[in-house]
Amino acid sequence: MIHFEHPQIIWFLLLIPLGVGLWIWLSIRNKRRLEQFADHSMFGRLIPDASRWRPAVKYGLIMLASAFLILALANPQEGSKMVKGERIGSDIAICLDISNSMMAEDIQPNRLERSKRTINNLLSSLGSDRISLVVFAGSSYVQMPLTNDYSAVKLFLDQIDCSLISAQGTAIGDAIEKGMETFGYGDPDREWVKNQGRAIIVISDGENFEDDAEAAARKAASEGILVCTIGMGLTEGTPIPEYRNGQRVGYKRDNSGNTVTTHLDEATLTSIAHAGKGVYVRANNINSGVQEIVSLIEGLEKDHYGEAMFSEYESRYQYPLAAAIVCLLAELFIFERRNRKFNIDNLLNRHKTL
Repeated sequence: MIHFEHPQIIWFLLLIPLGVGLWIWLSIRNKRRLEQFADHSMFGRLIPDASRWRPAVKYGLIMLASAFLILALANPQEGSKMVKGERIGSDIAICLDISNSMMAEDIQPNRLERSKRTINNLLSSLGSDRISLVVFAGSSYVQMPLTNDYSAVKLFLDQIDCSLISAQGTAIGDAIEKGMETFGYGDPDREWVKNQGRAIIVISDGENFEDDAEAAARKAASEGILVCTIGMGLTEGTPIPEYRNGQRVGYKRDNSGNTVTTHLDEATLTSIAHAGKGVYVRANNINSGVQEIVSLIEGLEKDHYGEAMFSEYESRYQYPLAAAIVCLLAELFIFERRNRKFNIDNLLNRHKTL
C-alpha cells in the first residue's frame, strides 16, 4: 500500500486547478482584447504562425510537471516487508490541568483545548517513548497508564473535559506524585530503579492552591525524574466562562457577585520546573512551546522495551520525479508558434509530391 512520508505537502495539489483556472481566464481575456482590435476572421492573417493548441499543451505540461513534483516532495513510500527491531525510549507522564480556570479563552479556543493540541504536537514529535496521562484539578487520577499506543492516548485525550473531577482547585503536587506512580514509584510489587530516563510534563495555568508542588518536583528530581512545565494562558487575567447544556450562560462569580478572573502564574510554574531540574515554556496562540521540552526528552536515558515488528518502507519518489522531468522536456521542445519549415502538413505534402 502506498502512503506518503510528508502527507501535508499533498495539499499543494490544490494550487494546480487554481493555476489552470487562471490560465483559462487570461486566455479568454486576451482573446476578447484581440477581438476588439480586429475581426476574428482576420486573426489568421495578422498572426499567421499562431497556434491554438500549442500554448495550452505547453501550459498543461507545466501543470502536470508541477503535480508530479509535489508528489515527489511528499515522498510516496511502499511497505516492502516487516522487520524485527528493538524498541527503546523514555517514560513520560503528562499531567493535564482540567480545573475550571482551564476553560478561560485568553488563548484560543480555550486553555484546555489548546493543551490538548499541545499534547498532540508532543506525541507527533516523540518516537517510541511510553506515555502516561494524569488529569488533575483539586485532586488527580491516572487517566491512562504507561503505553506506547499513541492512538489510544489520543482517544482518551479527546474524552477529557473539566467535568471529570468534581473537586475543584489545582493540586499540581498531587499530580506530580501520580505521575511518579505511573512509573512504578511506591508500588510494593515492582522494584524501583532510579534512572535518568523519565520525565513529567505539567500543563497548567499555574494557579496552585492545594499543595506544595515545588516539594513534589524536588522529590521527583531526587529520583532522577525530570519535571517540566508548560504554561497555558495570559498573565493579564481573563474571566472564566460558565456553560450549561453546551451554551455559555455567563462568567463565574464569587460569593459577592464579582466576576472571577484567572491569570497565568508563570512564577509558580517556573519555580516548579526549577525544583524539578526541568524547564518552563509558555504556550500561546501561535507556538505550543514543546520543542524545547522535546529536545530535553531526546537527551534522556533510553530503556529497552523488548522487540517489536516494524514496517520497512521504500521511497518511490523517483517515479513522479522522472515523470516531471519528462513533462518539462516535452514542454521545452514544443514551440508556441508553428514552424513553417517543419510541420506535419508540409511533410505530408512533400511525400505526396515525391
